[in-house]
Amino acid sequence: MITRRQFSASTSYMVASPLALYGCSQEPATDGYEAVAARTWQLGAMTVLGGAALSRELVRYATLAPSSHNTQCWKFALESSGRSITIQPDLTRRCPAVDPDDHHIFVSLGCATENLIQAALAHGLKGEAQFDPARNAVRVTLVPTQAQTTPVFMAIHLRQCTRGDYDGKPLSGEELTLLQRAGSSDKVRLLLLTEREAMEHTLDYVVQGNTAQMADAAFVKELLTWIRFNGADAVRTRDGLYSASSGNPNIPSWIGDLAFRWVFTPKGENDKYARQVRSSAGIAVFVGQTDAKAHWVDVGRCYERFALQATALGIRNAFLNQPIEVAALRPPFAAALGLTGQRPDLVVRFGRGPLLPRSLRRPVEAVLV
Repeated sequence: MITRRQFSASTSYMVASPLALYGCSQEPATDGYEAVAARTWQLGAMTVLGGAALSRELVRYATLAPSSHNTQCWKFALESSGRSITIQPDLTRRCPAVDPDDHHIFVSLGCATENLIQAALAHGLKGEAQFDPARNAVRVTLVPTQAQTTPVFMAIHLRQCTRGDYDGKPLSGEELTLLQRAGSSDKVRLLLLTEREAMEHTLDYVVQGNTAQMADAAFVKELLTWIRFNGADAVRTRDGLYSASSGNPNIPSWIGDLAFRWVFTPKGENDKYARQVRSSAGIAVFVGQTDAKAHWVDVGRCYERFALQATALGIRNAFLNQPIEVAALRPPFAAALGLTGQRPDLVVRFGRGPLLPRSLRRPVEAVLV
């Protein structure tokens, strides 16, 4: 049985290989990665906006949420009155190898929903989210309220999934309590694993899952499709996993494709995950009330609040979802957590670490319907 530290509650997938290669950047001098990233992740001017301009700004904040492989698997429908925004899954951006039942897509919709609601509050609107099972979409209704610029909102433009080593130092009890509160709800249970024995047990499942995924040619091919090996490709597509986000240098795409197949090995990846877990302060496991799309959205909302609260505290996080992505591992992993019969939804390591370059986002125009 994995032990865990739990507190009373109140109130993204990304895998990238650390390619050990060096090369020169092919970014153009104008409109290169740095300039586009600065615009993508900017904190918008807190001026009075209204109508379509405000709706588009809320969508922009929503798109800064995480998604599996940074596929940005969402579409946004704006009501002409500005009283609601509907977030729909974009199934053209599915990842069937890693996410065959679209679990991660609906978690990502929840992450985008939470960003939108936090941004709406900062702009004087209270958002209420309702999942529509007929459309498999989230409708956020917006009503005027007093604007509140919270630390969670201010963290949206700073949040990232930091896929690097952390400093290995524990968090304070107060910090863990804040993370527990942010990541829990009456529909989502959050387990915080901070004992080293529990983290090592989780690492065992991560290694098993990673080994299985790397033996799956479809998984490897799908992952490679979403890796952007240099800033120019990241800017061209505005999606996918920018390899520099894992601490790798810019290299030409054709070299990256060849090198990926050479250095992306089970031993190398498993050693990386072992080092990264052991450098973390803890592991968070999110568990929805039931195994259904509406609750996957709830999990996404809770994870995003957790990630934003962590960012506000200077704490990084990154996904370790292999034990839940490999279907055969889910039941034994759940049993080890004392969750027999339930589906753990997300596994996330956290701790203090460096800020790395971030993957980009598509412009608002590309995600509107």
